[in-house]
Amino acid sequence: MTRTFVQAEQLHDLVAEQFGSHSRLTGLERLTGGSKKGVYRLGLDDQKTVILYVWAAGENYWPPSPTVPDDPFTDASGAELFAANHAALVAAGVRVPRLIMLDRDGRYLDADMALLEDAGALRLETLIERDPAAAAAPLSALGDALRRMHTTFGPRYGKLAAIAHGEASQTRRTEDIILDRALGHLDAAAARDPRLSAARQRIAAHLHHLHVGVAPRREYALVHGELGPDHVLVTPSGEPVMIDIEGLTYFDVEWEHAWLQMRFGEAYPALHPVDLDLDRLALYRYAQVLSLIEGPLRIADTDFPDRRWMRDLAEWNISKALAAI
Repeated sequence: MTRTFVQAEQLHDLVAEQFGSHSRLTGLERLTGGSKKGVYRLGLDDQKTVILYVWAAGENYWPPSPTVPDDPFTDASGAELFAANHAALVAAGVRVPRLIMLDRDGRYLDADMALLEDAGALRLETLIERDPAAAAAPLSALGDALRRMHTTFGPRYGKLAAIAHGEASQTRRTEDIILDRALGHLDAAAARDPRLSAARQRIAAHLHHLHVGVAPRREYALVHGELGPDHVLVTPSGEPVMIDIEGLTYFDVEWEHAWLQMRFGEAYPALHPVDLDLDRLALYRYAQVLSLIEGPLRIADTDFPDRRWMRDLAEWNISKALAAI
């Protein structure tokens, strides 16, 4: 598809209305890394910068995915989810970028959009790599925020907006949803890779074996969904700021911690993890490996700018999936 990104001339009214008629846009930078929405840094003539989110079809590189009807992590994008999740995190005492304005009426662009505080360009991932000692305090503060999230419980699982609208199905156990989700990812990935096709029955058997060991549970916590150190900014004062929050949902904390263990590696213990069900954690960890094969292979078939990186990610996780069986 032909992609058209936001141009500076489209934002003059936005800048004038939000910051005063005297304000002028002096810079517009589309930030890399986003694959479901456009993320732009706007420079103003008073040296201030702000961040613009744009949810538009042309900003979303992801083709349709294998879906499980009640999977709360499917299609985790959009202004409605962002607004509900931002409010929930603020209420839980989690530091997120300050919301300046949310527009779902197309006042400025033919798309939903949000204007936010610019919390800076330093990601926790970079700080951990460059200066582990300086990363210690933000890691600890992030761990405190995660503990507040993971002890914020609800009786229903699902996207926050769906729960609020009474649309979050509760007919199945969460581990059953993840099993079906993983089997769907396996089928889709096996169609793209002969090694997975040859091992499909053994991988499916391993998933079923992990699933059998999981005890039922009916209490769900607030989880980010795919939190890595690249989804945390660090302000000049050292505050960790959580971003990419559209996937926030009530779900099992083990889903979050399987991801945290993988993404934070040796830094994970600094996050002060809550107690976990190890059987549930094992199932979710393997399901995420399959997700990190299927998703990257799928987006690598599109015009996404960094397809090589996605293929390498899939290859790494193919090795992990095959080594476990």
